[in-house]
Amino acid sequence: MPLPAEFHAIAKRVNNWGRWGTDDEIGTLNLITDAVVRDAAATVRTGHRIPLALPLQQDGVQTGAIPGRLNPVHAMIQINRELFGPPGGGTVATSDDIVTLGLQSATHWDALAHASHSGMLYNGRPADTITAHSGAEFAGADKARHVVSRGVLLDVARARGVDRLDGGHAVTPEDLDAAEELAGTRVRAGDIVLVRTGQIQAYLAGDRHGYTYPSPGLSIRTPEWFHARDVAAVANDTITFEIFPPESDDLWMPVHALDLVEMGMPQGQNWNLEELSTACGQEGRYEFLLSATPEPFTGATGSPVAPVAIL
Repeated sequence: MPLPAEFHAIAKRVNNWGRWGTDDEIGTLNLITDAVVRDAAATVRTGHRIPLALPLQQDGVQTGAIPGRLNPVHAMIQINRELFGPPGGGTVATSDDIVTLGLQSATHWDALAHASHSGMLYNGRPADTITAHSGAEFAGADKARHVVSRGVLLDVARARGVDRLDGGHAVTPEDLDAAEELAGTRVRAGDIVLVRTGQIQAYLAGDRHGYTYPSPGLSIRTPEWFHARDVAAVANDTITFEIFPPESDDLWMPVHALDLVEMGMPQGQNWNLEELSTACGQEGRYEFLLSATPEPFTGATGSPVAPVAIL
């Protein structure tokens, strides 16, 4: 089914193709300049470090709803093996292990190559440049080599006076405005915005299926808000990022297409923002230094990340 006129109208307004040159592969991450990082470092007051990643474990967030997206499978391939000398001789021994996982199975960034529409990727590249042999030869996760900037928590749930948004809540620009007012700081160019819905509480409480569906998430109206502020990247605490089921039966995953394809803005999912929400509420400030560089898997359309917020 062709994408509706509403989608194409928004796409035209947020499109960044060619803004940083025809060969650009990192999109809005270009907005994280040296000056932005220096300002981000100045937000650190206490040095309090808050991890935002879920544990990489077999009982992870994936339930099979997305075929092939495996939770991590961990196996030991060597246990206390003495490499030199006879076994039991008292020499140094080592243990090794391996893991198989979907690169977007837990806390991760979507690379710009993760989504396409109308046969195109970000910056007007053909979607068929993604192949089984090499993956994404353009705009893969490995191109985002250093993702460090000022982070701003937009705690939509807290701003709306609830601990967790309802599953059918589509986060709107008005919600973001309310959360920004709560934060007491204006989102600015080069920021990484973290949107808290509280949805991850379901997973943390052991309800993997309830975490997946139904889920609050970003509405089709939010990309224009992020574009107007020149945001570098956005992440939230849901598995789908945007509201699911979708706002319209004839438009599935439109926010993915607008953020990744049109705007060239990375987006992250399955970020645990609960401890950060508590700390920000206690300290009365919602800005911090955020370190969130994805693992550089060559040609990957997404990659795990272990983000840390530093207050």
